[in-house]
Order: sequence, then C-alpha cells, then structure tokens
Amino acid sequence: MSEERHIAGMLQQIARQQDIVEIAPQGTTAKAAALAHVAEQYGYTYGLAYRTGFKNSLVQVRMYRDPQPEARVREAATITAHPQAGSGGTVPGLEQGRLKPLPEAVGAVAVLKDLISFDVMALYVADRGQKVKCYLACVVLTVLLLIDRPLVEAVASGGAVALLLTVAFKVGAVRRRTIAQRLTAAGFLVVRDEQGQRFLRPRQ
Repeated sequence: MSEERHIAGMLQQIARQQDIVEIAPQGTTAKAAALAHVAEQYGYTYGLAYRTGFKNSLVQVRMYRDPQPEARVREAATITAHPQAGSGGTVPGLEQGRLKPLPEAVGAVAVLKDLISFDVMALYVADRGQKVKCYLACVVLTVLLLIDRPLVEAVASGGAVALLLTVAFKVGAVRRRTIAQRLTAAGFLVVRDEQGQRFLRPRQ
C-alpha cells in the first residue's frame, strides 16, 4: 500500500505539470530508481539525489521537466497507454501497485540506480580535509581513553577506529569509481558543479 501511495503522490505532481518533481524519500536506491523511471516516461529527466531523513537513511530524488521535444512525445504516449495510472491502473515500466520494474524496464532502472547511487555516495566520499578531521577524532578518542584505560588498550581502540575509517574510505572510493565506469560506458558525461562530480546525459 505504501508503494502505491508513493506512486500516486508522484503522479499527482506530474499531473500538475510541475517543472520539478520531488520523489518521496525511499529506503533504497532501487525503489527511488523505479519511481524515477516512471517520471521519465512522463517527460521528466533525472536531476539529482541526496540522503535525507533520520541518520540520512532515506534517498531523495529530484526530477526536472525535460525540455526536449521527444520528451513531450514520450509523455503523450505514456498518458495514452496508461490512462488510469495513479488511480489503481497500470504504471509505465512497473508491476501494478509495486516498485518492481518489468523485464523491459530493468536496464533503464539499473542505469538510474547507478546515477542515484553515485550522487548519494558523495556524502561518504571524504576529501582530504574530511579525512584529516576523522583521523584527528581518532587521536582525541585515544587521549580520552588514556584517562581511565591502560596505554595499550587506548591505543588499540583508537587504532581500530582509524583502520575502520580507512577501509570505509577505500571501499566507498572503489564503489563510486566502478559506478562511474558503468555510467561512462552507458554514454553519460561527467561534469563538475558546486556539488562536486556528477553525470549527465549528452543533451541534458
């Protein structure tokens, strides 16, 4: 039922011909990508994604109205093919009432999932300044533990936290690089803006 509400809520925004559609926060990138795919069929294009909610546990996606003429053609075809969408009828690319892509939409949803994942992972890809702050926090933790713990235990605890941070930084960088390679292979162009590195379609 929750998935149906999210679909209906997004379609209500689309029906109002809004230039920007905010997809309701989702618990997974897969669900957010499924909704973004539906929005694309109504003439929108992926804009950006970011973490939100308690402890950044949810994914928020923003879609923009595509100004390209083919987007209007795509929108008209979708409206004709799915006249009851949002009112219990079929929705383009998804199983009825679910955020599960149909076989023919799996590839397109996977690409959107990569776009969303790349953007939301930016929160966890630390630059040099962030890394310095994290490692300084490990030093502070070690000093605080020295107040009532043996030297070996305090150093071991601080070192363990530093090691975990190092592994997390490395894994995040490798995952994001792998996603970037897939998006480049799919024909997306890398750009840099105030939010950092992002991928856009050639004519976006």
